[in-house]
Formats: sequence, structure tokens, C-alpha cells
Amino acid sequence: MRYGFVIDQDRCIGCHACTVACKEEHQVPVGVFRTWVKHIEKGEFPHSSRHYGVMRCNHCDDSPCTEICPTSALYQRTDGIVDFDNRRCIGCKACMQACPYDALYIDPNHNTAAKCNFCAHRVEMRLEPACVIVCPTQAILAGDLENPASKVSRVVATQKVSVRKPQKGTQPKLFYVGVEGDLLEPTRLSRADTYLWSDRREQYAGASANDGVNLAGALAREVYDVPHPTPWGWRIAAYLWSKAVAAGALLVAAVLLTLAGQTASTLFNIVCPAGALVGLAVTSALLVFDLKRPDRFFYLITKPNFRSWLVIGTYFLIGYGVLASAWLLFGIFLGSVPRVLQWLAAGFAVASACYSAFLFAQAKGRDLWQSPLFLWHLLVQAFVAGSSTILIMGILMDPTAGALRPAILILLISLIVSLAMNMGEIALPHISEDVRIATRVLIHGRLSRRFWGLVIGIGIIAPIILAALAMLGAVPIAFAMIAAVLALAGLWWFEELWVKAGQSVPLS
Repeated sequence: MRYGFVIDQDRCIGCHACTVACKEEHQVPVGVFRTWVKHIEKGEFPHSSRHYGVMRCNHCDDSPCTEICPTSALYQRTDGIVDFDNRRCIGCKACMQACPYDALYIDPNHNTAAKCNFCAHRVEMRLEPACVIVCPTQAILAGDLENPASKVSRVVATQKVSVRKPQKGTQPKLFYVGVEGDLLEPTRLSRADTYLWSDRREQYAGASANDGVNLAGALAREVYDVPHPTPWGWRIAAYLWSKAVAAGALLVAAVLLTLAGQTASTLFNIVCPAGALVGLAVTSALLVFDLKRPDRFFYLITKPNFRSWLVIGTYFLIGYGVLASAWLLFGIFLGSVPRVLQWLAAGFAVASACYSAFLFAQAKGRDLWQSPLFLWHLLVQAFVAGSSTILIMGILMDPTAGALRPAILILLISLIVSLAMNMGEIALPHISEDVRIATRVLIHGRLSRRFWGLVIGIGIIAPIILAALAMLGAVPIAFAMIAAVLALAGLWWFEELWVKAGQSVPLS
């Protein structure tokens, strides 16, 4: 048994009865939707046409939302329906990033994720979903796709059908008949701050907007849709930043203690692990308070889904915290840290810094975050953050310390590599139209001034110059601390813009 939908857009009259029935059946709060009808228009007045598209969860066979959900609050039933249990949901919003179809929302009454669940309670009573019952033109069909006698199975087998974003590989079970292709590709649409029934000619021109999302010369424009708020904000950017500092502090300390032959000191034995633990505490606090249900944060441990990198990352952070605490205790009570502990901590530091690349890769709705370079970005950022933190603390403690020059060298090399990778992200061919648009937002659109000015100019190039001058002895060592501060600031701006740019492309 494999339940799915067929929506015949040739029959749809855009009456929104399905939306109303869904809201009534599930008591969906005002402002959020499990199913909705999107309107677009094509052509120029008076030769224009309006098209409708019913949007909802696609109940994918390979559902990315169930994979990323850290507590298995989203799960796939044996009949193919992707259902949810809001009693397990912690409100992390990861599922909203994983879904390529914008099907999930946060229920404002419960602060948990919700979506179309195929009216599973009705299906279990051998009743059809509420939207199917109320559709006046029988445009919505629901049934078992594996039953050759069912209406949905016959339509899929005998008529030309389309699905949304087949390139995502999610194997959606929502099939469209007669749908206008532009409805299924949101990046083809122009968007303007105008009203639904306006007929001004310039609204049909499809002029490119400042953020680079709308395509110049678009032949269709969106005239009605429901709100799609951005799920992740500054807390996620701050989490990436603080995690880089926490991981980098002991990673760079281990490198300096081992490869550079540095002797043990208060800086490495006590200050670095203490700084790592502070950064780790900030990271954990940001993660917890970004949850819509922070009271359930412990579900990551008690109800884990080990396919989710949110869970795997949680265990990496716990392990790193234990090792950093051990490092600090050895430093306080014995005055030295065993070499094996140093490299165990360094290994967990790398894992803690880099697991977010796999987490963001599970967010299949956001193509920019699928970059194969993102893991290396995170690793290099850990070296930038760690060497910067050690430089700042070291110069404040003892400007003549022998560890400072190797730390400056690590910072310099890391910044050069970071600059090269940033330029590579821009220059390399884009794997999809969504990546091209998101990159355009970053380098030419509304985020471009901050990217070029704050990230590249102030956050990378200026610290490279200052660090190089300090290495050559052309300026006092205190200039290296300025370079470190600027590098940390540039790292913060990068994380903020990366999170924003990834979410700048519409999903539906």
C-alpha cells in the first residue's frame, strides 16, 4: 500500500475549498496552512491568463524531513503517508529546511512542526481526506498508487503527470495533471509588492528585483501565495561562529603544542580549554534557545534519530566537552596535558566543527548549503577562529610569548585558504539554478555590500595584510591582535550571510 495524491489542475477553479476544509478538519491556526492554492498570471493585459496550483506535502517515498528530524517526530507509515507526532517535536525547524516543497510550518499554538498528514485519521476509518470530499470539481484524487484499480493509479498510468522538483530525488507522491510548469518552479516567477487584482502593465514585465531572486524577463508572475517565513535566523549564524571558536581553541592549541614544538604554558593548559568550554556553552545555549520547544531539548538524547546529523552533532559536542574538561583539569592539577588527550580533543574538535556541513547537506531544500566546499570552509574557519582566539588571549597575557608567531602563521595561512575557497565558490559552475540565484544574492544582490566589504575586505584581506606585516616584523605584534579581531568579525559576517543567502530562494 502506497498512498498518494493526484491533482488535476485542468479541473481546479481556484475556489480554496480544500484550504478551508483542511483548516476546519485539523483546526489549523490563522496564518499557517497545510494546503493552499497558489495563483500566477502570464501574459500582458488584456491577453493574460491565470493559473492555479494546489500546494501541500508530497508524502515523498524518500522523505528528507524524516531523515533530518532529530527525534523521529516526523515518520513514514507503512502505507506511505508521512505523518508527525507533535508530542516528540522540539521545534528545531530543520524539517522546514529539508523539505524542498515548503510543506512544513510551525504551529503557533503548540510551537511544533505540522503539515498535511493525508488526513491519516480519516484514512484509518476508510474515509477520504477532507480536501478530496469538498472539492467541487473532483480535481483532487487520493488513493493507493499500488492498487491498479484505484483512480489515482489509473491516472498516473494513463495520463501525462508532473511532480515538483524531481531532481531532488525525494520521489514525491503528489502528481499534477495539466499544471502550468511555472507553478512548479518558483524561481521562474517574478514577484512584486502589488495587489492580487491590479492590472498595471509594468507588473507583468518581470523585472529583476534587488535581491536577485526574480529572473529578468520572467513570463509569469506570482499574484497570490501564503506566507513562508525564514526558519533560521541570527542564532544559527551565531551557533556556527561560537562553535568555530570552541573547536578551534583546542585544535590550534594541539597543533602548536605538537607540530610547532611549543612548551606547555598557562595559555595552552588552562586558558585554551577554558575558552573552548565557554564557546561550547554559548553554542549549546544558542541551539537550545533557538528551539521552539526548548523545554524538550533533552529529547535529542532520550528520543534520538541517529540518521539526523543534529543528533550525531550533539554527541560530538558532548564528547568534545568531556575532553576539554579533562584537558582543563590536567592543566590545573598536573601542569601538563597528555599527548593522547591533546589529539583526542583535536579529533573531536574537527568533528564538532565540521558536522554542520552534513547537517546543512540534509537541508535538501536549500541548494546553496549543498556545497561540497562547506565542510572545508568549516574546518578552515575553526583554524581561523582558534588561532585568532589564541592570539588575542596570548597577547593580552604576554606579548613576547614564543607561541605567538606560529599562531600568526596559522592565522595567515588559514585566511589565505579561506579567501581562495570563497573565490572558488563564486567562480565554480553552479550545480543548479537555485545555487546560481543564491550566489547572485550574495555577490550582486542585497547582501553583496556586506559580503564584499565586511567578509572579504575587512574580515579576510585586512587581517591577511596585518598578519603578514606582523610576521615580517614590520609592525608591532599588537597588530596581530587587530588582525585576529577582524578575522573573528569577518567569520561572524560570513556565517550570517551564508545562512541568509541559503534561504533567499523561494521553495514554492
